[in-house]
Amino acid sequence: MIFKTLPTFCATILISLLLNNAVFAQSTPEEKPALTVYTYDSFVGEWWPGPKIKAAFEKQCNCTLNFIATDSSTGILNRIRLEGSANKADVVLGLDATLMAEAKSTGLLAKHKVDTGALALPVTWQDDTFIPFDYGYFAFIYNTETLKTPPTSLAELADSDFKIIIQDPRSSTTGLGLMLWLQAVMGNAESGTAQAYWQNLSDNIVTVTKGWSEAYGLFLEGEADMVLSYTTSPAYHMIAEDKHQYQAAAFSDGHGIQVEVAAKLNNAANPELADEFLSFMISQTAQKIIPTGNWMYPVV
Repeated sequence: MIFKTLPTFCATILISLLLNNAVFAQSTPEEKPALTVYTYDSFVGEWWPGPKIKAAFEKQCNCTLNFIATDSSTGILNRIRLEGSANKADVVLGLDATLMAEAKSTGLLAKHKVDTGALALPVTWQDDTFIPFDYGYFAFIYNTETLKTPPTSLAELADSDFKIIIQDPRSSTTGLGLMLWLQAVMGNAESGTAQAYWQNLSDNIVTVTKGWSEAYGLFLEGEADMVLSYTTSPAYHMIAEDKHQYQAAAFSDGHGIQVEVAAKLNNAANPELADEFLSFMISQTAQKIIPTGNWMYPVV
């Protein structure tokens, strides 16, 4: 009798297990699509725009947005160039407009499908690969409590005894921006005027850092009178810290402009989602985050 009832008992157990597994499978949520974005470290910091951008986009796309940060904007380009077609990125975010030609030459970027008709930049923008998401003007920031009379031109800065911190143009787009700013005013690096200027400026330079964050941190610690940054940098201190002593020195030469851009990789796992993210970055939702998130000007 026992041998006759065992198969029935086993069949009952088997059916029960199958039913339970079926219910479990039905209740498991479908895995969300994921988007991987290479960017620079300060963008994803706790008090920077990354966390808010991530939350807002994930709410819109019902996907998972993963930021992977490098130490600088130039580091983004170096990473995709090193990884080649094996890179895991769908989008690169935070390259400087001056790096666009070099980035395109890698052959790793794809044309976007984004409507850019709403852009309102101080420069004409026509590009089928890159989407601008913020811009700013280079400037030397100083503390009005310790420096009462700042220089009013690049030449006056070099002739002064003020100590400055700048960034390496090989690893920092801010440092590269200074070189291009000086080139626009003085001529290219090979010109006698430019060479003479750099020689005159050299004794003002306390140190040359790899990136912006290190340079600005040293300035705030009192290691120099001025630091290469942006005209919008004082806004952070005013709004976030209620400190008004940090100001940008206004130069009669004018100020070099930086435009930060994003682009889609041609091996993006989800190119439609990548285009959606690029479009999102110039939407009102994202652009409202930029001014007091990345402390730069919005592009719409």
